[in-house]
Amino acid sequence: MNISIIGTGYVGLITGVCFADLGNQVTCVDVVKEKVEKINRGEAPLYEDGLREVLKRNLKRLKATTDLRSAVLESDITFICVGTPDKKGGIDLSYIKLASEGIGNALREKKGYHVVVDKSTVVPGTTDSVIIPILEQTSGKRAGKDFGVAMNPEFLREGSAIRDFMEPDRIVIGGLDERSIKAVADIYSEFDCPVLKTDLRTAEMIKYAANAFLATKISFINEIANICERVGTDVVDVARGIGMDKRISPHFLNAGAGYGGSCFPKDVKAIVELGRKKGYKPTLLEAVMDVNRGQALHILEILKKKMGKIKGRRIGVIGLAFKPGTDDMRESPAITIIEGLLKEGAEVSACDPIAIDNARRIFGNRILLSRGLEECLKGCDGAVIVTGWPEYRVGADVYARSMKGKVLIDGRRIIDPAKAERAGLDYFGIGWGRNMVGDR
Repeated sequence: MNISIIGTGYVGLITGVCFADLGNQVTCVDVVKEKVEKINRGEAPLYEDGLREVLKRNLKRLKATTDLRSAVLESDITFICVGTPDKKGGIDLSYIKLASEGIGNALREKKGYHVVVDKSTVVPGTTDSVIIPILEQTSGKRAGKDFGVAMNPEFLREGSAIRDFMEPDRIVIGGLDERSIKAVADIYSEFDCPVLKTDLRTAEMIKYAANAFLATKISFINEIANICERVGTDVVDVARGIGMDKRISPHFLNAGAGYGGSCFPKDVKAIVELGRKKGYKPTLLEAVMDVNRGQALHILEILKKKMGKIKGRRIGVIGLAFKPGTDDMRESPAITIIEGLLKEGAEVSACDPIAIDNARRIFGNRILLSRGLEECLKGCDGAVIVTGWPEYRVGADVYARSMKGKVLIDGRRIIDPAKAERAGLDYFGIGWGRNMVGDR
């Protein structure tokens, strides 16, 4: 099938290369000429494990262009994969509107039936109240009669997106009508997984509900971890114990510095705002956001308690991306921690295997940046582990001998507490009861 993808950000490019890998002819559209040229050379403009390899082997089936009109005219189905960034009171739909206008103008010229599929994350009601009216107005045609419309949410995890796309747990297709749903279902016919066919608003809501639930699990286990620190129990064992319950599962029960990235913070906030607009107070999800905001600050406070004065002292921040396997620093807890350290007058030395360029754009020359752990720790009076990269899961002795000081705050529990103590570190691990930050 001939497929056009509007937007070559994270979702758009992953979707494009994976559809090409399944044997489809794919045209990716972006307004940024430099990104288009990179893709056509086989260079991925963003980091994702395995992306570069899949892109390179599909250059005969995938091309990129700035010409949206031609891409739509030459394809059978178009996926909207543009960003819906956070803004006060909800999400910014400006890119969705621009893409819909461009597609509608192309549909005005097109003969035959064409299906438009939204894959961008939008609040329930957006496809039928924003996208469809724009498509109809600009094309002069009628949705459900002259062209189809569907909603196909993505469930990609940064760091494992290629595998998530090619081996999905489920595929959700919301359609304006049966013809639209069938067109999308046909593309996924090779996949061996459940396919849920529903209406547009339900498909939109499923995406938000999924992310809100996962964010809730993270904030839940972080709150339990903070209590564990005060009562002398270990959150790792607690999470293991409750995760054995098949109703709960062990996934997303790793206590740490809080969630970040392009999805959870924005999506939880958006569904909270939507609930408020509809006259409902989403108390649980408001608490989820509150706990998450406080988690990075909790780590910062523990560091200050351990070290006393941090003004003028060098602190190592280990890991900058919001999670391993990506260079994405959007809403990363590392940003909150670093800004807090700088505000207190500390000197910050930070490292990350991949996110250095993004960190440089955020912090400029306000912090010292390096890719290597030992280089980062050199001369540090204390350190905070923020991202659990495999490269940082080394022996406690590496941290002990590399730092000038001995304070280590393990915000991801990647260092064995007993080994940290034996190495002479003044260790604090999230949710480790032996920390005893309060009374029993």
